[in-house]
Amino acid sequence: MTKNETVYINLQRHLDNQAVGFPATKSGSEIRILQHIFTPLEAEISTCLTFKFESLETIFRRAGQIVNSAEKLEDILDCIEKKGGIELKITENNKLYCNAPLVVGMYEYQLGKLTPEFIKDFNKYTSTKKFGVEFLSTELPQMRTIPIAESIQPQHNISTFDEVEVLMQQAEAPFAIFACICRQKKSLAGEPCQVTDREETCLAAGNMAQAVLRQNIGREITRDEAISILEQNQKQGLVLQPSNTQKAEFICSCCGCCCGMLAMHKNLPKPVDFWAANFYAVIDSKLCNGCGLCEKRCQVVAVSVPEKKEPASIDLNRCIGCGVCVPTCPTKAISLQKKSVETRPPQTREELYDIIMAKKKGTLGKLKVTGKLVIDAIRTGQTHLLK
Repeated sequence: MTKNETVYINLQRHLDNQAVGFPATKSGSEIRILQHIFTPLEAEISTCLTFKFESLETIFRRAGQIVNSAEKLEDILDCIEKKGGIELKITENNKLYCNAPLVVGMYEYQLGKLTPEFIKDFNKYTSTKKFGVEFLSTELPQMRTIPIAESIQPQHNISTFDEVEVLMQQAEAPFAIFACICRQKKSLAGEPCQVTDREETCLAAGNMAQAVLRQNIGREITRDEAISILEQNQKQGLVLQPSNTQKAEFICSCCGCCCGMLAMHKNLPKPVDFWAANFYAVIDSKLCNGCGLCEKRCQVVAVSVPEKKEPASIDLNRCIGCGVCVPTCPTKAISLQKKSVETRPPQTREELYDIIMAKKKGTLGKLKVTGKLVIDAIRTGQTHLLK
């Protein structure tokens, strides 16, 4: 094994020990993903970071044997950040750096940099059981689903962190709009989105927006423009998925045909057990005329109409309470119901990752997750998902 090969293996092992892991696979696709993003020197430097934002001085104490000055280290870290390999936060003119998970993180920052080779390795890696179990094993998911505005009524007593316009009003400037990387990846494969032909649908705010603008993968917009774009996204039937925090740093607007998160959701027997959402849809069978429009609007295959003109039904193992089906129901038969126990997300992404790291599952915990998936598939009659 050459020295260059060793540094990538060391980086993979290092990232696997962070809050959101990066497990090794037999195919080695995870190593090739790292090789697409990092040079050997950059890979070695990145093992000196952690999932927590830290100052240049702190990182240099670990990396001093690799580079001979803090200034040189800063240049290398800034270069890695521009390539989407790590994250950078600037507060009061101080630079803070940290490792980024593959998802949500390094992958999303490859917007505009995707190559056929990267896509092949990414698809291969993220389709493995090891990646899937690791991703599902976090104490809290990295994203959550909030209802679209038109599906909410006063009686819902909705919390501010579940109300999209309030999230945007409370979010820190600047704001950036950028293309959805999942739709970009699908489009490059000759599979255009079936829900929208608009490219710029994903939003970032605060530190994440600054990163988007630094990396030149999006453009700055005003708060009002951000709210207007979100209104268009909701009208087109896209699912709102912000960061799983009360302080929103990003809001993705997702479709079932392209989104990697929703694709994973559809491949699980009881996906809601791994999801963060405070609502679910209900149908008044006396009002439903069985038109099937809700079935077409649903992005996660949670709604079905058994026979034409028969009332629709909701699979509560799959419904994520996005509300996309509510405003277009011609008979007003669908509404959202708030769950009996409200899940409150942590305030910030830093707090989110602290919780994930503190509750990080070992081998036994991951075996339990795997066992649950098998049992759920058998109990729900969806053993085909085990493949």
